[in-house]
Amino acid sequence: MTTQVERMPLAGLCALAVAGFVTILTEALPAGLLPQIGGALGVSEAMAGQWISIYALGSLLAAIPLTAATRSWRRRPLLLGAIIGFAIANLITALTASFIVAMTARFVGGVSAGLLWALLAGYAVRMAPPGLAGRAMAIAMAGTPLALSIGIPAGTFIGNLAGWRLTFGLLSVIALLLAGWTIAKVPDFSGEPEAQRPSLAQVFVVPGVRPVLAVTLCFVLAHNLLYTYIAPLLVGYRMTGQIDSVLLVFGGSALVSIGLTGALIDKWLRPLTFTGIGLFLVAVLILAVTTGAPLAIYGAALIWGLAFGGSATLFQTASARAAGPAADVAQAIIVTAWNIAIFSGAVMGGVILETAGAGGLSWAGIALLVGAAGSSLCMGRPAGAGRMM
Repeated sequence: MTTQVERMPLAGLCALAVAGFVTILTEALPAGLLPQIGGALGVSEAMAGQWISIYALGSLLAAIPLTAATRSWRRRPLLLGAIIGFAIANLITALTASFIVAMTARFVGGVSAGLLWALLAGYAVRMAPPGLAGRAMAIAMAGTPLALSIGIPAGTFIGNLAGWRLTFGLLSVIALLLAGWTIAKVPDFSGEPEAQRPSLAQVFVVPGVRPVLAVTLCFVLAHNLLYTYIAPLLVGYRMTGQIDSVLLVFGGSALVSIGLTGALIDKWLRPLTFTGIGLFLVAVLILAVTTGAPLAIYGAALIWGLAFGGSATLFQTASARAAGPAADVAQAIIVTAWNIAIFSGAVMGGVILETAGAGGLSWAGIALLVGAAGSSLCMGRPAGAGRMM
């Protein structure tokens, strides 16, 4: 095992993790800065939350068409194109005074994210030593909890201290540095030959793919209903000055989750998935029934982070195993489902916030997680393969 771990291409996998970090931070950073963004651009917090929905819309519209159109292209130029897209989108966001221009830049960032997420899991698997694909994917996906545990709290702190525009400018600089790292440390791979390309419809009906999609949709939608509007949610609990602290607890436990997931996923994929859904349900129940006790809120954030941290790795690994040789197409479908959930979470959460108040977000999340639990029961092993375990 020691020899296999030493052969792991850590520099390249860490570059992929940083790409994921930039993607998640670009997407989710507005959640901690909605009051500042709305005030600067003259819109409500619910409207400012649509920065997240338009980003997700770009991702969900781009993932499948771009994946289909570029499957024969070499991989590293595509990865670099997505990274440069983030640099441009974040620079425009940092400089513009127009809400419409900012929304357009966010859409471009979302398109870049759709392409990057469709590439990331397959890239990690192709870089992995034999028998360690799950662990390699966990390393590549570590950018998600790092963004949540370090990036979002730090970005929120910097945004409150020096202005939200500076945070997006820094993201643009990070993306440019990452492009150089990618050229130096990430290997290039060929695309797929024409003869090896199954259609989208063929992949969609593969046993095991649709239940993974359903679980992903419900789980991520529940997460984004709450995370996008975490600022007004905490205001309702009279914890206005503790947003960055709550996000830090959430992200720290998410980081622990990704470590546990990486260690256990190759043998315990389904039990980890069931555990994540159960933990998330417990956390949201606490948020729904608490009267605002800080200890309960921080406890819920910790449990929520444990549930969410490894979810991207779990769902993408599950879809890859279910789809087998068609894993790249399955990843594009998962990315689309994920971003439908992000888009819907921002839109639905805004509607709930305006009509039922922040308290309605938790109850909507509970209903969605019950749906995720039901769908997870259908995540059986594909016929004759045993791949879901």
